[in-house]
Amino acid sequence: MNRSVTVVINRDCAAVQIPSGGQVTLPSGTSVDIAQTLGGSFTVHAPGGLFRITGKDADALGMQPESAPTLPENNGELTEKMAWDILKSCFDPEIPVNIVDLGLVYDLAIEPLPDKGNKVFVKMTLTAPGCGMGAAIAGDAQQKLLSLPSVQDASVEVVWDPPWHQSMITADGRRILGLD
Repeated sequence: MNRSVTVVINRDCAAVQIPSGGQVTLPSGTSVDIAQTLGGSFTVHAPGGLFRITGKDADALGMQPESAPTLPENNGELTEKMAWDILKSCFDPEIPVNIVDLGLVYDLAIEPLPDKGNKVFVKMTLTAPGCGMGAAIAGDAQQKLLSLPSVQDASVEVVWDPPWHQSMITADGRRILGLD
């Protein structure tokens, strides 16, 4: 969503304050401007600042939750491409570029488990070390990885080495941000 839409929250709604990462409740009747609707969550401006509302609370905004990304047919086998593609549905709530194209994902590995499932390991960073949204973004990535076929466990670790910088943004990310 590129333009802001104003709505009134129709029930008390859990939210995460940006950029601190603090959990809050936005009360019913609060007027908010929806600034971004990417990756299944909503970034809203409300009294007190900027907040992230998850897709499970879309109804509080009078919205429908975004449908899950469609995965290709492959007999339930996990591929590395599937893991990278699902991570492309994760967004920083302040930036309209997914975490892969922002260059935040440093490593991805898949390990078969003894019971025929898989564990996915991800190392990622954030655009700024002081960002309080790290747990929320990593949690979103973990939940999306767990939705993949045969994934029984997912570990998303936030790391700071090497430090992120704009040169890590992909060509697609640079185009979206107007940095070309």
